[in-house]
Amino acid sequence: MSRALDVGGRAVAVAETGSGAPLVYLHGFADIHGSSSDWLPFHRALAAKVRVVAPAHPGCGVSEENEEIDTIEDVVFHYLQLLDALEIGAFHLAGASIGGWIAAELAIRLPERVRSLALIGATGLFVPQHPIADIFMMVQAKNGGDYSDFRHTLFRAAGAPEALAMFPDGRMPAERELLRYRMFRLASRIGFSPPYLHHRKLRDRLHRFTGPAAVIAGERDSLVPIAHARAYAQGLRNAQLKLVAEAGNSVAVEKPGEVAAAVLACVGRAGAASAVEGRDNALQ
Repeated sequence: MSRALDVGGRAVAVAETGSGAPLVYLHGFADIHGSSSDWLPFHRALAAKVRVVAPAHPGCGVSEENEEIDTIEDVVFHYLQLLDALEIGAFHLAGASIGGWIAAELAIRLPERVRSLALIGATGLFVPQHPIADIFMMVQAKNGGDYSDFRHTLFRAAGAPEALAMFPDGRMPAERELLRYRMFRLASRIGFSPPYLHHRKLRDRLHRFTGPAAVIAGERDSLVPIAHARAYAQGLRNAQLKLVAEAGNSVAVEKPGEVAAAVLACVGRAGAASAVEGRDNALQ
């Protein structure tokens, strides 16, 4: 199911699937809204247990452009308005790559509403000596249509079957080309400043979120160094770090079952914590 919501006078596309507790999912590059107009196996695995609510970022997918967005703070405020429009109270939150960055920024501002947080190959941090790769350069085709550098940045290898299927050499159908263009347009608005896709203040604010968190990263991530996943896990108070073998930044595409299981385990930790809290309150 897909619908459009009015947020500040602009239409925002929201895809939904599954049933159960709501999990707001914020997409990355190799993802729904970022490179696919349909659900991927990872999302379908999540939807077997939870209700997945996946909005398209401003100007991405078929969401309307917002020319006033210049910083990550603008994106966060957009999502605060969107959450009001969705009329969701407490919810689970997950995000991949740039969507992981946005998810982390939201969680530290709404710790009382975010029941659990899953960050998947998340950008967003400044880690000295470990810069995020220049994906804006890598997305430029070589020799008139060779996207091997771009695929290598997002996947475990440029020749990985998943990488070639999602980002083949040459021109793709116009719809998919537009998805990629719109995704990079947003990324350039908020992250086109070396060392790219980061917010220097975020790391020192992570402690504000105290709920269950999962930090998931591919061991062969060429976009976001593993040091960033470790920094996220150290900064969040209740985080579990999972490094996935034979996967890059698009770990949810390359290892959908393994990543979905890690996200759902984090959701389960939140449920267990709520049950214990409920018993303790009943005994008082």
